[in-house]
Amino acid sequence: MNPIHRRGLGAGLALATTLLAGAATAAEPSLAGTWTLTAADRLAPDGSRSRDYGQHPKGRLIIDGQGRYSLQIFSGERLRVASGDKATATPDEFASAALGSSTHYGTVAVDPAAHVLVFRIEGASFPNWEGTEQRRKYVLTADSLSYQVPVPRADGSVPISEWRRER
Repeated sequence: MNPIHRRGLGAGLALATTLLAGAATAAEPSLAGTWTLTAADRLAPDGSRSRDYGQHPKGRLIIDGQGRYSLQIFSGERLRVASGDKATATPDEFASAALGSSTHYGTVAVDPAAHVLVFRIEGASFPNWEGTEQRRKYVLTADSLSYQVPVPRADGSVPISEWRRER
């Protein structure tokens, strides 16, 4: 890599690190860490809130100091595959597995001006998300993170995820 590209890469990494950890001012902590899902809900157009991944969703969000992340959300009520072999799962078992999970990984940064998280998705259980950028308004405290998807679903509901920092 020539020195000009190396300087550009170094500056880009410095900016990303600043956005991830440094933009979290004294009033706002860093995103880096391990987070456990506490709610995976949907907000209806009428303002009501309901569970999106069942009564007992589970999940983990891990963000490193450079902004690389891995996120998994699962319904606690997914059907088990009766045969024990996912290659022979029934259509209902496949549907439960696919609709009862949301996983993706890539990089995440903070856009402090817009107060949004910017997910750059490299891989996802929903292939249409791969290679996309998703911007989500967020609320961050020392021990909690919540955000909502900006574009409503076809039924008008908006998914909301809430996480608790692991210490």
